[in-house]
Amino acid sequence: MKKDIFDEKLLMEEAILEAKKSKLIGEVPVGALVVYDGEIIARGHNQTIKDNDPTSHAEINVIRKATIFLKNHRLVNASIVVTLEPCAMCYGAIVQSRIARLIFGAYDFKTGMCGSCHSLNQASCFNHKPEVIGGVLEKKCSRLLSNFFKERRL
Repeated sequence: MKKDIFDEKLLMEEAILEAKKSKLIGEVPVGALVVYDGEIIARGHNQTIKDNDPTSHAEINVIRKATIFLKNHRLVNASIVVTLEPCAMCYGAIVQSRIARLIFGAYDFKTGMCGSCHSLNQASCFNHKPEVIGGVLEKKCSRLLSNFFKERRL
């Protein structure tokens, strides 16, 4: 997908499609993309159960794919689009990879680290601070998650 204009909503729709892949395999439906130079270079979703790996969150998976694609451990000038506000581990990976912009959909009031539970993005201790844009297609992203958990309780 090559785009001249960075369309956050269109990109979030793509991340939602990725989140639905996790739902199909019984994982919490969170999806992510990395965008570089106007192009989606990596897609990922939650796979913690499938991989038997508590670090296999959508953000970690997509960052790993993007670094392989670019052949660089730094993702300078890249953006990550994720359907749920990152946890501390994922926010740390975003900082370590030097991603320029973080765009997320739903706020996470249990583990979110960009304003919901804590604001790591406001902490002065980090040597890199990505731009953070939250709440993109928030209702649609939240509904995907709440419906998933409702269905599991049935």
